[in-house]
Amino acid sequence: MPSIRLLSPRLANQIAAGEVVERPASVVKELVENALDAGAGHVDVEVEQGGVKLIRVRDDGSGIAEADLPLALSRHATSKIVSLDDLESVASLGFRGEALASVSSVSRLTLTSRTDGQEAASRVEVEGRDMDARISPAAHPVGTTVEVRDLFFNTPARRKFLRTEKTEFNHVEECVRRQALSRFDSGFTLRHNQRVIQNLRPAESMLDRERRIGSLCGQKFIDNAVVIDAEATGLRLWGWVALPTFSRSQADLQYFFVNGRVIRDRLVAHAVRQAYRDVLFNNRHPAFVLYLEVDPATVDVNVHPTKHEVRFRDGRLVHDFIFRTLHKALADVRPDDHFRGAVAQSHGREISGQGEPSTDGATQARQPWNVQPAAPSFGGQAPATGFGGQASPQQDWRASDQMAFYQSLSGGGVSAQQEPASFAGTASMPLEHPVSADGHEEPPLGYAIAQLHGIYVLAQGSAGMIVVDMHAAHERITYERMKRALAEQDLKSQPLLVPLSLAVSQKEAALAETHGEDLQQLGLQIERIGPETLAIRQVPALLRGADAEQLVRDVLSDLIEHGQSDRVEAVTHELLGTMACHGSVRANRQLTIPEMNSLLRDMEATERSGQCNHGRPTWTLVTLAELDKLFLRGR
Repeated sequence: MPSIRLLSPRLANQIAAGEVVERPASVVKELVENALDAGAGHVDVEVEQGGVKLIRVRDDGSGIAEADLPLALSRHATSKIVSLDDLESVASLGFRGEALASVSSVSRLTLTSRTDGQEAASRVEVEGRDMDARISPAAHPVGTTVEVRDLFFNTPARRKFLRTEKTEFNHVEECVRRQALSRFDSGFTLRHNQRVIQNLRPAESMLDRERRIGSLCGQKFIDNAVVIDAEATGLRLWGWVALPTFSRSQADLQYFFVNGRVIRDRLVAHAVRQAYRDVLFNNRHPAFVLYLEVDPATVDVNVHPTKHEVRFRDGRLVHDFIFRTLHKALADVRPDDHFRGAVAQSHGREISGQGEPSTDGATQARQPWNVQPAAPSFGGQAPATGFGGQASPQQDWRASDQMAFYQSLSGGGVSAQQEPASFAGTASMPLEHPVSADGHEEPPLGYAIAQLHGIYVLAQGSAGMIVVDMHAAHERITYERMKRALAEQDLKSQPLLVPLSLAVSQKEAALAETHGEDLQQLGLQIERIGPETLAIRQVPALLRGADAEQLVRDVLSDLIEHGQSDRVEAVTHELLGTMACHGSVRANRQLTIPEMNSLLRDMEATERSGQCNHGRPTWTLVTLAELDKLFLRGR
């Protein structure tokens, strides 16, 4: 075993550089964060050859005094923290004092700065080989300029891992985009090979902020986004979340900031996914730009070298706050909120309206429909399967199962007002909203005028023609009513005839014992009968046919990772969604005009009515401008 030796400062800095400086974008991130910490009102970033040849970051911040210049390039030297108390409540973006030392060890670095109290600026130069700081006078306004040339010139192995110039610049551009989204009060300029890529002025007003987001994230995002701003228990969440119909094939438009620091956190990602759970199509991803403001003392930013991860003191509180805020915001979305993006498209903007096209939804809407003989009715109304339709024989949930469930919710019967699966009694209903000529405001989805192939309802509005998938729309209405009915009652448990023994780890067994009351509220009665053994004695009555063992394991896994679990609720809602799907109006069911208008009015009053339970769109708008274009009107 060799003897223990102290590492040389150069070697220690290069080891730290391996963690801090991964590529040119890493350098840009550290330098821009330093500029923002210095109070910069404008940050100018210039790169050449993707940042490998040159990275220059200028700012008009407070600057660095001449006496502090050599120390600024030393490792673990910073002006941002002094004591342990400062570290436990970090409010700045940088705090470790490693960035400049790490960057200078793998490049040729020049730092020029001047403070407001100095008559002239000073420059310090350092090269990776010997790292001896050379100071000289210079001309420079108040602020700081850092030039990084020939990145990784003295570590060829690291340079070989860099990608093409285009790829490296894309990472740099993404880095500047994140910083520009994090600080609306600062302006940003980005140049690549002497060409201006971004030129953003400070954005103080809400309109200016939305313009900046439109410039950085695309105008179609901001046209299809909902503004949120909520505060509770010392937390504030604000920003923009995209409508569920504006979804992405990948998670490439998701920005989350904690006290101005961009982060990627599993707890946050889980809360967002949970909020969008039953409104996104298969394997689609939501888009959002969100800002969480918390007391710096309640979040630990010193978790990862890149500072992209944080740890919350009360993760469960944060998770619940994010989920509930987003869940309510999405639930409050109504059809008229969707019109903003669609109408913007009609005015010539390059907008996709519904996000990236979903071919699955298009083909699924045109699947053949099988009309079966009417099932026996109950409660004197139409059957649970709706308008003569019957559940597919491949499904586990027969009509008798659905009837029993509805009866359990309503105490023995389902009235015409309670029944979620039909429009019974609406055939002779007058329109809820008279036509706009009578002086009443036109409803968001307009008025029905016809039915197409027994599948789509065609409605007319001032913006154009609205096409509604009547099965998908009624499926969402039915699903939301069933969820409401279930929420009004306690979740009933059913004892197992023979308790189910479950082998788990000691950690899981202790967790089940500790959270016994929480599990009981979910309808699960679990008893610890050994160091690594649990006994499942009761399960939710609605899920009596589910895999109880897998359900309990999933719940315990959620408790370990997130401190809470919605697994029972998710499985229950999945079951309700299946029942709603087979209990909704089927294709080829001819509706009267009043029935169609009743459906439209129900959609306008129903949460998340823009998507069915599977995330497919329930309606779309064909604007007058689009129709004019089809027929070459105005040319």
